[in-house]
Amino acid sequence: MSNYRLTANIEWTSKCNAKCAMCPRHVIDRPKLMTREIYRAMMSRLEQRDLVRAIVAGFGEPTTHPLFMEFVEGTRDHPVHFDMVSNGERLDAEKVRHLDGALGMVMVSFSSIDPDVYKSVHTNLDQQRVMENLKFAQRELKQTHLSVSLTPMPECLDTLPETIEWFHQQGITDLRMSPNFYNRAGSIEEQDIQTRTLRQIIERYKLKALDLDFVPGAMDVVKQLRSNKFNCIPRNSSMFITSDGNYLYCYNDMSHHHSLGNVREMSVREAIERRELTGVRGELCDQCNMRGRYQGVELAQMAAKYMGSRLIAAVG
Repeated sequence: MSNYRLTANIEWTSKCNAKCAMCPRHVIDRPKLMTREIYRAMMSRLEQRDLVRAIVAGFGEPTTHPLFMEFVEGTRDHPVHFDMVSNGERLDAEKVRHLDGALGMVMVSFSSIDPDVYKSVHTNLDQQRVMENLKFAQRELKQTHLSVSLTPMPECLDTLPETIEWFHQQGITDLRMSPNFYNRAGSIEEQDIQTRTLRQIIERYKLKALDLDFVPGAMDVVKQLRSNKFNCIPRNSSMFITSDGNYLYCYNDMSHHHSLGNVREMSVREAIERRELTGVRGELCDQCNMRGRYQGVELAQMAAKYMGSRLIAAVG
């Protein structure tokens, strides 16, 4: 029986108030809201022996769920550590005060301080409202950590220095960026920006690399490589749970067509073990730019940075 741990990526809703340029929402046939029944079943399945953490994210905006306050309350005393990703527009004062101390971290996606760039990337969102919500969260949050994920799209990079400066002026210094622009299983056009370039940008502006947030630990990665028929570290490091309670083969399956089972009948560990037996799925994997990531030299470099960040955290 495999005994490595991973991250649960939990989708309270696949509905969203935004139409972001980097998110191909057209492949989501019928956006859904997680019901109380599925929520309770899902929460009962989350165990520390299986999970390093749980991230409320998915392909929708969790703050738009009508039961958001209730769902947040359910995380407060859960033994698994919960974080959340948001676009920030609905992260108002009431929600910020309610989630403080229930979630370990709230990470808000933000593209650019330039209104035109923001509008082109985070389409359908009110930039000023997001910025005011971020300033309030920075002042109000006492127990929950606030972080910002900067969008690594080419059109955002020219205004990156000004964007970073604005956040620093607000006292928001935990700024992160993914070193990969995810081509979600080939569902969007490849962007003309390489991982090497993004890593250089991350180093230059002293940002945190988001890939380290989803790596559970060096030994867990080794166990994953030994156990899985298909050795894709990004896939094997997380387990996506959809708004209707299905465990997905891969988090890049935006259409939600490749289910391993449902939380009503299957535990997280059973879903992990079922996925270990699966191989490449051409319709998802052939065009995915995450396939084959973190091998050879890059895996060694990532492991070194991961261990270094853990050492710094322990000393600090």
